[in-house]
Amino acid sequence: MESLLLLAAGEGGPIPSEGADILTAVTTLVVSALLFTLLAVKVWPPVVKALDARNEKILGEIRSAEEAGRKAREAMEKHAAELAKAREESAAMIANAREEARRAAEELKTRNEAELASMMSRANADIDAAKRRAVGELHEQAASLAASVATRILGREIRPEDQQRLVEETLTEMNGGRVN
Repeated sequence: MESLLLLAAGEGGPIPSEGADILTAVTTLVVSALLFTLLAVKVWPPVVKALDARNEKILGEIRSAEEAGRKAREAMEKHAAELAKAREESAAMIANAREEARRAAEELKTRNEAELASMMSRANADIDAAKRRAVGELHEQAASLAASVATRILGREIRPEDQQRLVEETLTEMNGGRVN
């Protein structure tokens, strides 16, 4: 109060009396109470309501963001699991393909070796048959030649026994004393 008095005294106005002070104080209190009541009834409820709505909106957005983050983590974990599964499946497929290729190569190699052995066996058999035919033809030609020579030399026909003996002798001489 003293400050009000000093303020009033400094302006050169009249110094208020004590009755005026009480009236001013009561008026101030009544106006303040009315202002507070008006603010409490008309202004604060919409402000509080707006602040509560804003708070709910922020909390809702935080919950939505947390839910979206949780869903993103779940999706990422699911994707990682599917990717790992796909990698395992592709590794298994590659291993199976390699194993099948190895088996096919082994089978092809075995088949080729058997085929080659069969071809060599047939070729050897063909060579032996051709050799026997050639030797047989050679013996026939030698016998025929020997019979022809003996017929000329002796001037008479040779019997089959004589011819066989001459063939054997001729072959022995042709082989250098070796007998097959």
